[in-house]
Amino acid sequence: MAYYAAILHMLDADKNLEVRPRHIEYLDELDQKGKIFARGPFSDGSGGLVIYQADSYEEARQMAENDPHVVEQSRRLELKEWII
Repeated sequence: MAYYAAILHMLDADKNLEVRPRHIEYLDELDQKGKIFARGPFSDGSGGLVIYQADSYEEARQMAENDPHVVEQSRRLELKEWII
């Protein structure tokens, strides 16, 4: 199991507010499955961070790309493996 940091850069603050409930619901489901290590917004409003737990980069990429913020383009995804 490895850790992957999904940095979600803000693209559209208004759209972000609209999409946010679906984003939180999506992450809650993954959290219940043990796929989330940490998550939360940046204090400056520039976006947020989700740290996924996955067996591969591909699995993490799939989870990150299915986040409603990414799908609906309210935020831009940057995904990197994170070594603790």
